[in-house]
Parts: sequence; C-alpha cells; structure tokens
Amino acid sequence: MCAPINNVVDVTNYIMLEWGQPLHAFDGDRLRQVAGGDITLSVRTATAGETLTTLDGQARTATNQTLLITANDKPVALAGVMGGAETEVHDGTVNLVLEAALFDAAAIRRSGRSQGLRSEASARFERGVNLAELEVAAGRAIALILELAGGTVTGSAFHDVRPAELTRTIDLRYERVCQVLGYVEEGDDLRDLKTEEIELCLKSLNCGMSTLDAKQTWQVTVPPYRYRDLEREIDLIEEVARRYGYDNFCDTLPDKSEMGYLSLEQSALRRIREALRGVGLTELVQYSLGKPVYPNQVVLSNPLFAEYSALRLDLIDGLIEACQYNLEQGNGTLNGFEIGHLFCQDDEGFLETESLAGVMGGDGSRGRWQRGGKVQPMSWYEAKGLLETAFDRVSLKMEFQPDRRDPRLHPGRSASLWISGERLGTFGQIHPELGQAKGIPDETYFFEMDVDMLLKYLTEGAAMVPVFENYSTFPASDRDIAFYVPTSTSVAELERAMKKAAGPLLTSIELFDEYKGDRVPEGQRSLAFRLVYRTDRTLKDEDVEPVMQKVRDALVDRFRVDLRS
Repeated sequence: MCAPINNVVDVTNYIMLEWGQPLHAFDGDRLRQVAGGDITLSVRTATAGETLTTLDGQARTATNQTLLITANDKPVALAGVMGGAETEVHDGTVNLVLEAALFDAAAIRRSGRSQGLRSEASARFERGVNLAELEVAAGRAIALILELAGGTVTGSAFHDVRPAELTRTIDLRYERVCQVLGYVEEGDDLRDLKTEEIELCLKSLNCGMSTLDAKQTWQVTVPPYRYRDLEREIDLIEEVARRYGYDNFCDTLPDKSEMGYLSLEQSALRRIREALRGVGLTELVQYSLGKPVYPNQVVLSNPLFAEYSALRLDLIDGLIEACQYNLEQGNGTLNGFEIGHLFCQDDEGFLETESLAGVMGGDGSRGRWQRGGKVQPMSWYEAKGLLETAFDRVSLKMEFQPDRRDPRLHPGRSASLWISGERLGTFGQIHPELGQAKGIPDETYFFEMDVDMLLKYLTEGAAMVPVFENYSTFPASDRDIAFYVPTSTSVAELERAMKKAAGPLLTSIELFDEYKGDRVPEGQRSLAFRLVYRTDRTLKDEDVEPVMQKVRDALVDRFRVDLRS
C-alpha cells in the first residue's frame, strides 16, 4: 500500500489502485519556473548525460534508453516511473498540473531498467494498462481533488494517438470449443456444451456476440479492458472453461501410446559412458563458452563476461583448464571424460558437432607404502591401454598412427585414432611447454574423438548385438619374434602386416618389449612381439612354423627389418 503524503498525491495513488491507471501531479508554479514561462509538456527519449533528481532524492543520469517528460524540453519526470523533485507537490502548492498518460510497456521497462528503478507506476505500465479508461480515471481524479482540496479546473490539453478502435473482433467456432474442452457431465450422460451456455459465459465478461452463422461461428467483440489478453480464439475458449467451471468437464486420458525406448544413438552413447567409467574416468560437464582466441569461433554479441564470450571449438582446451584448476585446489590430476557440442563458423555459415574427449594422468593406485609413499605417474602405454580397454568393451578396435598436428600435445608422444581406415580423433601426452605454463604434470594425457564417427560404427547391427564365439578347449601355441626396425615404422603397421601374413590361425599379438640404446643401430629400435596361435585341435610345430616363416618374410619384404629371432 502507498503511504499517505498529502491529499493531492493521495488522490493520484488512490486512482492508481482503483483503476490501475498511474497519474502524476506537478506543482504548476514550480513547473512554470523550470520551463521558463508558458508550459508545453512533451515526452521524449533522453540524451545520454542529462540529469534529473527524482522524488526519492536521487540524482539520476539519463541514458539513451531513458524516457523523460519535459516542460519546454527540460526534464521534469522519468516518464511512467517517477516524478522529479524540483516540481513535486508540497504543502504550499496552489496551482496543479495533472498528467494522465499511456506509455508503451517495453519503453517503460527499458527506461526503468536503465536507471535501476522500479515503482508502483512503472509496474503497472510494464504490464499494460486499460487504453479505454484513461479519461474515466483522469475525470475521477479531478473530481476527488475538487472534493478534497477545493479549487477549480482552469484548462486542459489532450493529445490522442491510440488506435481508432479499442475493441477487437474474434471468430469463435462452436466445433472448436467442443473439441478443446470436451464433454460435460449431465447426470449419467455426457454431452457437448450448449451454444447458450457458451454465450452466457462470454456475455458475463461483457463480450459482444453475434448469432451463429451457417458455419456455426460467432463473431465475438472483446471489451476494451480485455483488449490486451483476449487476442485469439483459444483465449476465448479458455474464458469459457474458466466461467463454466473446470471441474464440470470430464476427465479423459490419452490413448494408449507406444512404450518408450532409447534410440540406437542413445543406447550407444550409454555404452560408451559405461565403458569409460569402467576404466576409472569420471564424466565431466563444462561450460560451452570460452575465450575468443581462434578466428573461426562463434562470438556472442552480448556476453555476460568478456572472458567467456565465444562458443568452444574443441573440448581439450576446457579439459586443460579444468585439470589446472583441479591441481590448484590440491585435488590431484584429473581423470575424466566429457561428451559435448562444438561450434564453429565458415563461409557457408554455422556448424555444430558433437565430440568426446578425456584427460588421464597421475597415480591412480592406493596404498603406496610399498613404494615409500612415492607417486608413480601414469605412462603413455598405460594411458593408451586404458583407452583401448574402454573401447574393447564396446567392441571397437582402434588403431594408433603417429601424428604431430596438435601443438598442445607432445610431438613424439601423440597419435591419431583410426577405425576401419577412417580418422576418429587424437590421443597424446601434453606438450612439456604447455604443461609447464599451466602447472600440469608431464604425465598427463588427452584424447578427443568425433562422436558421429563413433556412433556410425556402434549402431551397426554387428556392434549392437554381441556374437558369442566358442572357447577352444585346446591349448594355445605362442611364439616370440624380435627384430630391429626404423623408429619411423609404427607398431600398428607391423601388427597389420603380421595378422595378414598369419591368417586365421593367429589369435592375438602383444608387444612386450621395446629397446633403444647400446648395440641398437642408429635410427632404429628393437621390438619383441608375442604371437598366440590357436585352433580347434592341438597345434604342432609343423603347423605353426610355416605360418611364423610367412610372418618373418612379410616383415622383411615390406619393412626391411633385421630379425633377431
């Protein structure tokens, strides 16, 4: 409630509460003094830097969104929000100027927000006032002022820019009313609403209604005071339901629908999440916003913070920041993964994709008393093994190829990930310089891969349905092979060549030793593999040796290896 001030101001407040129409009274003599003579009131947008002291005693600096009431172009009030202190009504006021106006809701909202000010008057203008009853409210205020404060009306000025018609006509279909609201109960029977019941509901709201035409349609004339909220046919139907009583309509349940299920893509993503959690990674959720660093980023025009003003291009940058923050909080190296959307723009427009990325590192073991409490960092092969284990669980066989394209990763310890000859993503150790700059240990590893590519292979029939293979009841036969090979030759290439040469008899290949140093030719390394053979019978040497010779020949012919065994 508004506190009593004086009889004139109390009248304007009373009218605002009674009719919902804010009014403002100026001291006429003070207004004339500010204007410098005869008064011409107008409304305009402020020029940035103009000042006005409002009724609350605050000196306010206007912006180009502030709406002002002016007297001879001099600010005297914040339009629709609060009057000015220089022209306020006081105990010695003799002459009054009463202002009654209508303002655009959005303009008043912007104006009040530009000043950080909201009043009882602006709250009503922001919601919208009755366009048709401005004169009624002003006349009521004048009558109360004359009754309570005395005086006579000496003049008035009126400027009207309202629409010529303050009523609206809406077509209302009887069939549509029955379709939306359904049946009503009458004893033990169900029936549609009667036309006279619909007419009674709307006429009680002072809506004008024509008789039904051949198309069973009324023309409903909306009263001026409901001009803002009765705009469509569905608004009228809602009023019919409200007036008739919601509880009088029958409850109907929708038809039985198909049971819910997960799409193939959703099922595949759940399998990926379960596999990554199974190897000890925690799912992370980060903001999609980051710093505007790259030229093809999508930059927001109105960001909340300048440092978070662009949509992310990849997930690894965010994981590096998260890892750094985790370490700064004393929580150790982060081990987690994230599935999120990426955004970029090019000459053809905007592009949105989905990506999977993760970070691994630190010492995940517990009970280090056997090592004297020393931390044992994760090696590159351990991190690679965790990633392979996770994707083995979803029956995906990835290949690793040397790759130096990502400057954030160690050039000698990074690889691209491939599935069936298609590039899936990147895996590698953090670059030492970047790790030092961010305070991240060298033994920290990142990966990122394309989710669409993953889903392409995970949603194939063979990948979705596990296929059981019989276990052999016969023992396996294993052979070791060691050789010198140029360091530029990848293990993946060697394994592919050996599998192709050995054929179906070979069940697994494992690299168990790598050596560089003394007695190893320069530019080469010594590798040792264990090849396991198995079939549906006991294998003899004469079964395995010919296959091993094919493997040796293939390695020598293709890679020029120097065999040691």
